[in-house]
Amino acid sequence: MKLMTKAIENKLPELYSQENVSDPICKLKFFTPDSSFTWYVTEGQKQGNGDWLFFGKVVSHLCPEGELGYTMLSQIKEVRGSFGLPVERDMYFSEKPLSQCK
Repeated sequence: MKLMTKAIENKLPELYSQENVSDPICKLKFFTPDSSFTWYVTEGQKQGNGDWLFFGKVVSHLCPEGELGYTMLSQIKEVRGSFGLPVERDMYFSEKPLSQCK
């Protein structure tokens, strides 16, 4: 599965574009199908090396309330769940405010 597509690139707000929004909109959801990690992406920007830097919230069994921060697409691609399955993009995810991403 392709984690980034041209359609996603075109709709993803640039980094810091929602920093003054009290409840920014999550545009993407990545998850481990065989573990408890979920990334909710609110913004992203393509880097000079072709990688993507994302801002959003990660939720897991280690931090069930979620933690805000930055992550690279290349880092997400390296994650494997309990049975070694790669991270997937939730193709049916509907955009929603960050406060509703749990």
